[in-house]
Amino acid sequence: MDWSHYRFRSVWDLDAPPDRVYAVLERGEDYPRWWPQVRAVEPVGPHTGVGHFRSFLPYEIEVTATELLRDPATGVLEAALRGDLEGWARWTVRPRGRGTRAVYEQEVEVRRALMRRLAVPGRPVFRLNHALMMRGGRRGLAAHLAARRDAV
Repeated sequence: MDWSHYRFRSVWDLDAPPDRVYAVLERGEDYPRWWPQVRAVEPVGPHTGVGHFRSFLPYEIEVTATELLRDPATGVLEAALRGDLEGWARWTVRPRGRGTRAVYEQEVEVRRALMRRLAVPGRPVFRLNHALMMRGGRRGLAAHLAARRDAV
């Protein structure tokens, strides 16, 4: 087993129509407005941005994301990742009842030297850190969508 390899899957059920959820998720540069653990996203090209992330652990992750797929018809957003993490991430947005189910999947290899050295003892803590980040994102997105709904 490669202790520096991770696969994540998070499911977010949201009280908003899929087209609204997709419209927010496709604007990566706006993530810091609603996702507390996304500290900054700097566009560096039409389909590329550098993201800075920090959850409860005292370190920041820097990742360059390059769009691979943006397909509103199928509800899929996919990006290649490089930097402290290398691999890919994908959002799949689908209707669920009167709302939306957004599924986030990520497969990455940790490249940051300290995290690689701590791969075995740190793995449970790194997974918890990611889970807390995703929980913060779901809560932030739900609140953002509700505020936009109320403003309309």
